Amino acid sequence: MTETAFYILLSLTEPRHGYGIIKCVEELTEGRLKLGSGTVYGTLTKMQKDAMIAVFADEKRKTIYEVTDCGKRIMQVEMRRLKELYTNAVKFEGDFL
Repeated sequence: MTETAFYILLSLTEPRHGYGIIKCVEELTEGRLKLGSGTVYGTLTKMQKDAMIAVFADEKRKTIYEVTDCGKRIMQVEMRRLKELYTNAVKFEGDFL
C-alpha cells in the first residue's frame, strides 16, 4: 500500500468528503504530506473499485467516503506490516550510524 493510500484510509476513521480527507491527512502528517485533489480522487476511485470504501451523498449532496469492513481488514494487515518494519528499523538503526 502506498503512503498516500494508507493516510487516506487512516483519515476515514469517520466519514469525510474529499476536502476533509485532504485536510485530515495534512494534519496527521503535520504538513509533510499535501495531497492534490487529483491524487485523492484517483486513489478513492481505485479504493471504491476494490471495495475498500463506500461512497454516498449527504443531505447537502456532497460526496462522502467511508471505510468498509474490507478496508478495515486491509488496514489491519498493513498496520501489522508497518509495525514489523518499524521494529526491524529500530533493531538495526545503530548499524547505519
